[in-house]
Amino acid sequence: MRVIHVGLPQGMPFLKNTNKVQPLAKLWDTKAQKNGQRKTVYSVNGDKYTGEWQDNKKQGKGTQIWKKAAAIYDGDWKLGKREGYGTFSKLCPKTNRYARLYSGEWKNDKKHGQGTYYYSTTDAYKGEWRDGRRSGRGRMHYDNGDIYEGAWLHDKHHGLGMIQLANGNRYEGSWQDGKKNGQGRFLFWERGQIYKGLWVDGVCKCGTLSDYGRDDAPMPSKSPFPKVGLLDAQSVLMEAESTFLKMLF
Repeated sequence: MRVIHVGLPQGMPFLKNTNKVQPLAKLWDTKAQKNGQRKTVYSVNGDKYTGEWQDNKKQGKGTQIWKKAAAIYDGDWKLGKREGYGTFSKLCPKTNRYARLYSGEWKNDKKHGQGTYYYSTTDAYKGEWRDGRRSGRGRMHYDNGDIYEGAWLHDKHHGLGMIQLANGNRYEGSWQDGKKNGQGRFLFWERGQIYKGLWVDGVCKCGTLSDYGRDDAPMPSKSPFPKVGLLDAQSVLMEAESTFLKMLF
């Protein structure tokens, strides 16, 4: 008996199956990639985002709701951070409605550029921001009726600025770290007087006090200031200021 072996003809190529099957984990990851406009995406902590994506990061227009902080941001995003123009609001427990706190420009997830922040219904700032703080030129309305307009640095009056007090008095001049520092003038509207001179940490140290609008003042002094007969009053004042500054520094 002869045994015959049947096989493929010699020289015939062996064909391989080139249709590779991707692992399920990779398929799921591909489907989970967030790009373009997406419906609301929920986080395990209850936060949710509705808007545009790019490479799994918030990019473009979108609305983020933080559940625990009871806050909403609606505006521009870049690489997963607030950047561009947008509004930030928080939930008011009394009305159960969202109240806008900030409206303006953002950069790197912080208030940066021009914007308005509402601290309360009567307390608001409109002006420049840098890295989340008031810096640059801006106008602040305080809830006690005072109004400050001028330069800011790190949330404090710094540089040249003017504050109009609720009682009508006004200061115009130099500021440093939130206090009157340097040359400035203070108008006592009720008395019809004005002080011009040097200030240090909010206290007037060396200057002149004279009548200013005394006839229209509601509570003027009993008698006007007498005229000083110094030949060179300015030189005397400058020398006094120089002496005082040497004592300080």
